[in-house]
Amino acid sequence: MKLKKKQIDDLNLELTLEIAPEDYAEELHKKLAERRRTADFKGFRKGMVPASLIKRVYGEQALVDAVNDVITNSLDKYIQDNKLHLLGEPLGSEKQPELEWVEGNSFTFIFDAALSPEINVDVEASDEIVKYSITTSAKDKASAVENYKKYLEERNKDKENPEVKSDEEIEKEVTERLKEEHKQEAEWRLSKDIRDFYVNKAGVKLPEEFLKRWLFAANQVKLSKEDIDKDFPGFCEDFKWQLVRGSLMQKFGFKVEHDDIYEAAKAYVSYQYAMYGLGNVPEEMITEAVGNILKDRRQIERLSEQVEDNKVLAKIKETVKFKEKKITSEKFREL
Repeated sequence: MKLKKKQIDDLNLELTLEIAPEDYAEELHKKLAERRRTADFKGFRKGMVPASLIKRVYGEQALVDAVNDVITNSLDKYIQDNKLHLLGEPLGSEKQPELEWVEGNSFTFIFDAALSPEINVDVEASDEIVKYSITTSAKDKASAVENYKKYLEERNKDKENPEVKSDEEIEKEVTERLKEEHKQEAEWRLSKDIRDFYVNKAGVKLPEEFLKRWLFAANQVKLSKEDIDKDFPGFCEDFKWQLVRGSLMQKFGFKVEHDDIYEAAKAYVSYQYAMYGLGNVPEEMITEAVGNILKDRRQIERLSEQVEDNKVLAKIKETVKFKEKKITSEKFREL
């Protein structure tokens, strides 16, 4: 068995695997023997079907399975031995020659693969990032006040004792609500700008065409090529930040511990209850909900990423310089 690597460019590889009959002979024998033990043919006791009949009926499928096992083991070993940090999984190449599945043949398989880019970026005190302070424009405030008055009117329609508020009270409530909204919007924008700053600073490049093919191969039941093309810019943006964030986690010596994920799940559950207007929820209810979340692998992965984000962003915020900039709510929406 031979495996050759051809470097197409900095990130793209071509792996050619040549498999000789002796490479799959033992595995093929095992597959056929297993078929013989379990095959159910009329006129024969189980396990006593002639080997020649088993080979005639199941030979080609057993050959395919045996060769596929050799491919998987060979690629895995080569990747581990050569410490290749791949994105996704190797994909069958468009150059793949046609195969004739006959025992005794040699087989050649060509795969495309892509390396994960090396990330080397530092967070330095001299790094400067814009931090916005949002003020409500007169137009936005007037619109918010008008909408709130309409809301109160609608709510008071069928009430025997309608809730009456003065213009001064309404304006005060609206001002406080908008202030809190703008604070959250500014914080979201700051996190986004930090991510963009360090992705750009790291100069992250991705093997985009390979990633599109890999995404389609992994999700073709759910996503079309058109879906992938449409969402790909957003995927690239998120994926680049994941790579940068992972590099910074190592540089900062951070780890995601079980307690971190538990507390993140607890905060998420408490937030969900609050969204439904439920305060002072008994601790046992929160604990039960957290336990259910932590049974879901996808939820754990989501929370783990959230914890990583929080740790890295907090460290960056305490290290870099911020350039304070005031901006109206209207101008902020144009960013």
